[in-house]
Amino acid sequence: MIDWLMATSIGFGLLGLLFMLAGVASARRRRFIRLSLHTTLALACLASGALFLTLQLSLQSYRALTREDLAATIHAEPVGPSQFRVTIHLPDGRTDSYWMAGDEVYVDAHILKWKPWANLFGLHTAYELDRIAGRYHLIEDERRRPRTVYQLATDPLLDLFALRRRYAWLESVVDAEYGSAAFFPTRDRVAIELRVSTTGLLFRPLMKAF
Repeated sequence: MIDWLMATSIGFGLLGLLFMLAGVASARRRRFIRLSLHTTLALACLASGALFLTLQLSLQSYRALTREDLAATIHAEPVGPSQFRVTIHLPDGRTDSYWMAGDEVYVDAHILKWKPWANLFGLHTAYELDRIAGRYHLIEDERRRPRTVYQLATDPLLDLFALRRRYAWLESVVDAEYGSAAFFPTRDRVAIELRVSTTGLLFRPLMKAF
């Protein structure tokens, strides 16, 4: 998908350049009607190329989602009352460990859903893990006890969620305002898979009390 977007962006950019050169030639020959036409086509091609380049850069931190994908493998081990340590293994090879306060491990993500017509061009649902945190069973504990939150998302060159909120015209292409979360108890040592489907995040235990 990324290669397709980049190729399309380059193609529109080259067309825009050719129309610009044709416009310069028309201007030298004082053919102003052709100049106007070539200028309009050049601007349209360059704008289209910029759109596809923006999408390509924005999607670099996202993973294409088909049916149900493994988003991470997590090992959790209690180290005290409402305290535990987690080690998370991500598909890109990253492994991180965190100390958590709480009774459950909590993960949330951005789900990037395109409009149905965009699927015809190879743009399918994608996801990006956002943060991992400790979660308490009781609301009272959430309000008064220590909170621990860590970032999982990398800093993209362009944030498509921010672009969606800033530019209304993107509403016709992508719905980028969908978040999903899942949590799992950590009272025992556990190994769990974090999976993401078109309906959101879910945990599947690998083993308990090992």
